[in-house]
Amino acid sequence: MSFAPEWLALREKADADARAEGLLDPLRESPLNRNPLLVRDIGCGTGSMGRWLSGRLGGRQHWVLHDRDPRLLAVAGATVTGPGVTVETREGDLTALRAEDLEGTSLLTASALLDLLTAEEVDSLAAACVDADCPALLTLSVAGRVELDPPERLDAEFTEAFNEHQRREVDGRRLLGPDAVAAAVDSFERRGAMVWTRPSPWRLGPDQAALAGEWLRGWVGAACEQRPALAAAAPAYLRRRLTGGMRVVVEHVDLLALPRST
Repeated sequence: MSFAPEWLALREKADADARAEGLLDPLRESPLNRNPLLVRDIGCGTGSMGRWLSGRLGGRQHWVLHDRDPRLLAVAGATVTGPGVTVETREGDLTALRAEDLEGTSLLTASALLDLLTAEEVDSLAAACVDADCPALLTLSVAGRVELDPPERLDAEFTEAFNEHQRREVDGRRLLGPDAVAAAVDSFERRGAMVWTRPSPWRLGPDQAALAGEWLRGWVGAACEQRPALAAAAPAYLRRRLTGGMRVVVEHVDLLALPRST
């Protein structure tokens, strides 16, 4: 699954504002004693995670940026920069990582990825990280909760339909959607890792009307795809929302997992 660079650019500030920076404290306290740090960003998109995190980690770092989309990799490879930061890009599938793929990795990170995986893929990712003694920082996974202001009766129905869409089957793969964080916590903890989770909500008001509008159209469109009966109400719902000074909180969750040996 790939995303348009325009959408990723539109959401970058909201992502940066939302990420749970407090999770970096236990990460910094762990003995990430490789110099330079080797950071793998899987599903890196245009590199927003690298631009946000590299300056917060400090020191010498080598980032390996993984994505299926060569267009996004080209942008990421050119823009994840900073003092002491070097970068390489790798194109290919990310759903079958093994411990040997993470050998020597100081940190595996991803943004808005967990909810696009299956239960088997999340479990495999946790196994690879723990077996390789590799910490994982996995941010901005959808939580399945949305708060719209002013509220409407249809909000709950669109939310339920969207969450069903997030859990849909794609090419024989049953996606976890808003169940992804709970599955990841279970997978890491069963293998003895220490796990922290923190909320990382988007809080969108009139100053981010472009992002809020694009998000709303996509959210309603996915809900209608899942429940076609909603399509009749969707145009009027969108008009009311887009012209009414809407505010929205889109809940996400960030997760940090540290293998016990780390």
